[in-house]
Amino acid sequence: MTLQLARRLKVVKPSATLALNAKARALQAKGADVLSFAAGEPDFDTPGHIKDAAKAALDAGFTKYTATGGIPELKAAIVDKFKRENQLSFTQEQVIVSVGGKHALFNAFQALLSPGDEVIIFSPYWVSYPDMVRLADGVPVIVETSASDRWAPDPRELRKALTPRTKAVVFNSPSNPTGAVTSRKALEALAEVLRGHDCLLISDDIYERLLYVNEPFVNVANLSPELAARTLIVNGLSKAYSMTGWRLGYAAGPKELIAGMQMVQDQSTSNAASIIQKAAIAALNGPDEPVKEMVKAFHARRDRMVKGLNAIPGVTCLDPDGAFYCFPDVGQLIGRRYKGQPITGSVQLSEILIDDFLLAAVPGEPFGAEGYLRLSFATSDEKIDKGLARLADFVSKLS
Repeated sequence: MTLQLARRLKVVKPSATLALNAKARALQAKGADVLSFAAGEPDFDTPGHIKDAAKAALDAGFTKYTATGGIPELKAAIVDKFKRENQLSFTQEQVIVSVGGKHALFNAFQALLSPGDEVIIFSPYWVSYPDMVRLADGVPVIVETSASDRWAPDPRELRKALTPRTKAVVFNSPSNPTGAVTSRKALEALAEVLRGHDCLLISDDIYERLLYVNEPFVNVANLSPELAARTLIVNGLSKAYSMTGWRLGYAAGPKELIAGMQMVQDQSTSNAASIIQKAAIAALNGPDEPVKEMVKAFHARRDRMVKGLNAIPGVTCLDPDGAFYCFPDVGQLIGRRYKGQPITGSVQLSEILIDDFLLAAVPGEPFGAEGYLRLSFATSDEKIDKGLARLADFVSKLS
């Protein structure tokens, strides 16, 4: 028998971030002194009160199946969170709990898209958006943004991309990979275009708590009740509460879509882990100080990394307004020679950095932005300094 995989997998690429993380860990396991700027996760421990809630649930025997979409107490905490922090009102029927924010997005596309339906995605984009759309037989439509505009989407380009087949538009602010925050003014301009087009708006808010600007967080649902009624908000606990490995996400939006997402989840994972749902309640209802302390540390690390990057000849970097990524422009390095061979792109540059300099930096090409690197500053000051020194060493060897 010759095993043939499903045709849909032929249009999907492996995650560049996961692949680079795996390579870095494999080298570290062999004893190599790899410095990784690749990980999309905080380096802080999960706050103690959250771990205590999980332990209490385990000790209490809360280890059985739950309802697929989440336990009522957690849904209530999510509803309260949206009202308290985002000034948005949802019922529990409009909320679903998932195995991470990625899972919620995957379920949304599976529930929403039919073959040929289009989803508009702004680039640079999180690497998984286009492939999630393709796995649901949809068509990703990429609308480019520019560093010269601080990565703010152009309403005119959005208008050009809209067609009768447009089923959804994806927003991600703060952005992975750029760290850009879409301001209320910029969202209003985009919303004006979308008001005349009947499509779903998907707001990926996973980094909403990681802000380094004085403006409050706002998403497209905050702009008007009409837009809120057709917005799906996806979020989770991974970034704000340093709970990446716990795998707990959630989404809120139109009741019909949430029901469709639950139908998909019914036949795939069923419920998120029971004890983690109890921990999630503690995270959402608990003290805010651990989050604020983490954001304060990230802010200082951001400044350190940006300053260091801009000191390297041929490298320029904007201040990211949120998340924990710098997205430096290394376009001036492309085409130069290393060991006599020309560097052809960011993927090759990234491979040289990890192979010869033991520095893991994600290439921009898989994010839809050739000529850039994504560097995470969710690591210590010492590692930031050592990693930037290795990057500078690499640049010094170019001809």
